Amino acid sequence: MIRTSKWPEKLFWFSESVGFFKANFFTIFGLGLVAAIGRAVQMKAFGPISPSSNVILEIVIESARVLIFLYALGLSNVRSGFTKLIRIFSSSDSRKKSWYTAFQKLKNQWLSLLTNMTVFLLSAWVINFLIDYAAYQTCLYATLKSNQIISDQASVWAFILFFKNISVIPFTLVFNALFLLWITNKLTIGKQES
Repeated sequence: MIRTSKWPEKLFWFSESVGFFKANFFTIFGLGLVAAIGRAVQMKAFGPISPSSNVILEIVIESARVLIFLYALGLSNVRSGFTKLIRIFSSSDSRKKSWYTAFQKLKNQWLSLLTNMTVFLLSAWVINFLIDYAAYQTCLYATLKSNQIISDQASVWAFILFFKNISVIPFTLVFNALFLLWITNKLTIGKQES
């Protein structure tokens, strides 16, 4: 994906994460929605479930999250993401090169790392604040319960975790995957390498 960023160079990693999320919104949202529905069901949004169903749903939820991470790491290709992950941690030469590159990048671009992390943390805080606000300060949760869209047994956490799984959690996974690419020089200004 070649694009010119309007963001300052210090925010390159964050801006690429936002750009990747926007460019691949439907795939990432779809996988996040699978995790969100699974988590809502686990939190009794539609009534109680059996312990075995709970375990199966946890596998589905975590699989969706792993797929989001690998999809982002492979820059829209799960297989490529899996290959990159294996290559980084299995081959000793590749591992040594990756660690050396990461240490050099941290040494030379620590301010960029700090800036990107700060902007990400502020963004995540705002998203979480809005989700909490919707859960606790609006009538949306109460309306869902009173209209029997969600079960009376569902806690407010079913609502909160549903929205986190379609927003801040997928964005965090994309941000972390692109961090791994950035720190190992696989994500460069103007282009994303495979």
